Amino acid sequence: MTRGMSELLAQRIERWIADEGLGKGTPLPERSLAERFKVSRTPIRDALARLAEKGTIAPREEGGYAVLTPPDALVLSAPAIEIRHDREEKDYLRIAEDRLSGALPERVTENELMRRYGLTRAGLASVLQRIINEGWIERLPGKGWQFLPVLSTGSAYDQGYRLRILLEPAAILEPNFQLDEVGLRRCRDEQQALVDGAVEWASPAQLFDANSHLHEVIAKCSGNVFIVDGLRRVNRLRRLMEYRKDVDRSASALRCKEHLTLIDLLLSGQREAAADFMRLHLRDAAREKAGLLKNT
Repeated sequence: MTRGMSELLAQRIERWIADEGLGKGTPLPERSLAERFKVSRTPIRDALARLAEKGTIAPREEGGYAVLTPPDALVLSAPAIEIRHDREEKDYLRIAEDRLSGALPERVTENELMRRYGLTRAGLASVLQRIINEGWIERLPGKGWQFLPVLSTGSAYDQGYRLRILLEPAAILEPNFQLDEVGLRRCRDEQQALVDGAVEWASPAQLFDANSHLHEVIAKCSGNVFIVDGLRRVNRLRRLMEYRKDVDRSASALRCKEHLTLIDLLLSGQREAAADFMRLHLRDAAREKAGLLKNT
């Protein structure tokens, strides 16, 4: 098990302790934690050891660990991959699937959404804010909401990839290209966290966010506003199709490793090699996803 995976799992356990409000002395059985976080007991044991070093938990005389630091005293670091609340994520993905399948009309009201999904007004507001930020819904003047167009067929999705193959390698070779080293290094941390194990539990939405963000950071380096706007539009349109397909975790891990190679090429100033690598990366991803989406 890698150090990155151990740190990520420790963060998840620590946040769970805080979210559940577990008091000092609460036992933390390895078996229960392994079931909760869907991993074996070995990585749980490593993560608990890290939390013990930090002082969040402490060994028990009878074996195992128990909470040491009260939840309200925990200082939580921001994980490279955000840990989202299961309920909110499920509500969000239900709305995304219903919109893509046509079960939700183009225009809806908040009351209709609350009734349909059993949400409180506060819960719905949180989900709607996320959808607004992602660009596939907007508020109507007065009352109600309107969903914006998205890609809904496999052939349209494939056309989006062909456009990306034209745009993204060219962005790297633009004459006004200026490397955003800080932005790329942040993306590298995120991609490394996925490679180190987060890819096994990250949701389809989180995988899409991490990967599309990297590609948009690179496009922005081009200094060409039309390339940046074009890629952002394609990403907004294809977002829901990404949620709908089954996640191939091993293929996702491979793409993340390719992202690390791409970032390293850019950080070392090898722009032509990075452009060639970007083209191959997108072509391979397009072929992989075409098989998953051919029947949609």
